[in-house]
Amino acid sequence: MGFTVDIDTGGTFTDGFVTHGDAFRTVKTPTTPHDLTLCFMECIKEAARAFDLPLRDFLFETEIIRFSNTIGTNSIIQRDGAKIGLIVTAGHEALAPSVDADGKTPLVAPDMVAGVEEVVDGGGHVRHAPQLLGVLERAQALIDRGARCLVVALDNADVNPANERAIREAIKREYPRDYLGSVPVFLSADIVQRSGYRERINTAVLNAYIHGKLTRLLYKAGEDLRRQDYRGQLLIGHNNGAVARVAKTRAINTYNSGPAAGLLGAREIGALYGAACVFSGDMGGTSFDIGCVRDGEPGYALRPDVEGFDCNLPMLEIRALGAGGGSIASVADGTLRVGPQSAGALPGPVCFGLGGKLPTVTDANLVLGWLDPDYFLGGTRRLDTDKARTAIAEHVAEPLGVSVEEAAWRIKSAVEADVGRELARIRDQIGPHPDPLMVIYGGAGPLHSCPIAEAAGIDRLVVTPFSAVFSAYSSSLMDVGHLYYHRLDLALEPEHDYAGVCDTIAALQRRGGADMRGEGFAADGVAWQLELIVHNEHGREARLTASVDAFADPASVAKLGARARALLGIADGGAVRLATLGLFASSPVAHYRQRPVAVAGHAVEGALRAQRSVYLGAREGKRMLPVYDRSLLGHGHALAGPAIVESGQTTMMIPAGWTLRVDQYDNALIERSRLS
Repeated sequence: MGFTVDIDTGGTFTDGFVTHGDAFRTVKTPTTPHDLTLCFMECIKEAARAFDLPLRDFLFETEIIRFSNTIGTNSIIQRDGAKIGLIVTAGHEALAPSVDADGKTPLVAPDMVAGVEEVVDGGGHVRHAPQLLGVLERAQALIDRGARCLVVALDNADVNPANERAIREAIKREYPRDYLGSVPVFLSADIVQRSGYRERINTAVLNAYIHGKLTRLLYKAGEDLRRQDYRGQLLIGHNNGAVARVAKTRAINTYNSGPAAGLLGAREIGALYGAACVFSGDMGGTSFDIGCVRDGEPGYALRPDVEGFDCNLPMLEIRALGAGGGSIASVADGTLRVGPQSAGALPGPVCFGLGGKLPTVTDANLVLGWLDPDYFLGGTRRLDTDKARTAIAEHVAEPLGVSVEEAAWRIKSAVEADVGRELARIRDQIGPHPDPLMVIYGGAGPLHSCPIAEAAGIDRLVVTPFSAVFSAYSSSLMDVGHLYYHRLDLALEPEHDYAGVCDTIAALQRRGGADMRGEGFAADGVAWQLELIVHNEHGREARLTASVDAFADPASVAKLGARARALLGIADGGAVRLATLGLFASSPVAHYRQRPVAVAGHAVEGALRAQRSVYLGAREGKRMLPVYDRSLLGHGHALAGPAIVESGQTTMMIPAGWTLRVDQYDNALIERSRLS
């Protein structure tokens, strides 16, 4: 068995999870926002060093590299994607994302939207085909204005894409691939086949907007690997919970792929404890990402918000808050505000000494005493306490008229209160689930987890030994897979004739089989699963999964209908319709599974490494707390708060009323006393 490498880029750090048989190593490197392939390769180099091997030898023995990245996300946020020409049905130009409410540069400039006369009705019948000579004139005008790609998004193309395809064929005849003037042409119906014209336009535009940058950077990353003797494919994380090679990756599928992977990891950890409801909490340098797994099913957003744009491409559901270790604290009109702006990797928190001037949550934690300035990232980076104090004094303490320590405490408390409120709101939305479990991770997550959980009424937390790189670990659970959607609108009732649905499933299986062969998997190694999106008469939607035999007989269809009605909360006799049929084709690749470890051979006192003065708020002031070395805490060890537990990559704060014990999987179980 060779090495497997899983890499996840965050706004501040790039994380790596590396396995060789049962052994694993975790690595962290600073993210390089200007070129994410640099931190990607640096993470690979750190992985080789972790196993004490030269880079070429390490890569020669590496079987799998999976990469979840923020290239597309960053491009949308920074508005540095491709210049797009958008062709829509005449009369619908106002649906284009050509105005931004936040004052940012719009995805599509107002003069880069062209309408064409064409009509496809709601039943999918072509009532008026586009006049192709006029279409070419409009396409030429967009290209002359600087369009680097064209997006064609026509009304009702989700039902029948014939007019979209005719326009693409006409443009490609005029600009064949071997011409220098050739431009990519993206069809909205190729990206998503679901109702919602505005959402479909947004989805197609976002995909095209980030396509070019992803193409350049991901192919560069693959070429950098091959030059160092890596023989395998570079697999890219998708927000549907699978990975695929670069050539079979759509740009929009990479959005939020790292946090999406983390949700699968939370499901895996939750299953170890038999938890029916699992929350995931990822606090890194830039954000706090919240997800939920219920009865083994990760949450899905059927109409997700992608950086403020409504879309209709389903993806694993993550709620991102601008609350991370790098979140900037400021005071306006006497009110403290923390985030959503982040110092990111560069310049980073003031205490990093990289040019940052504005105080962050990390600076506050350092001033409070939660962080050891000489042991950040295991001592690889020394933090400057004096710079942190000066920044907090100038920007927070003096405007509020409080001490530096109290200002730092309020920064910490503010970010915990903000996240706690949102977590409580999400918990209320999903309904009653007794005794939920929260898997907390990210470099900053375990430090703030207990107050956040307490605000949401959650009493059980799990922190794994690889919590600081948890999304990278979670990537190691992702299989190679492809998801195909087909638009339908039919009653989900046993007496219906589903022969056409079976034909559709067979056609999608042929397509999936071809793609999986391209990934290097034989047909008999492919697993198939249906994903069905259903709706009721009021338009409420729900998602359910089923085997490919779900439409084999009336009894199977009846079971599907009953499940759909239960999800939609309607009576047995209520109407339910199948809106979208999806087929997921996947093949397993190497997974890392936690295994039981032996009971520790020494007392918990052997893990005590220091005592440190920590500020505990205005009421308690400063207090000496014990500091434990996480690497010396083993199976069977237990301690009660208040205490600090430090590892080379993260810090856990155990408040009064909470306990920590290390279980047979070497996970830290943090629990709140029912009497606290």
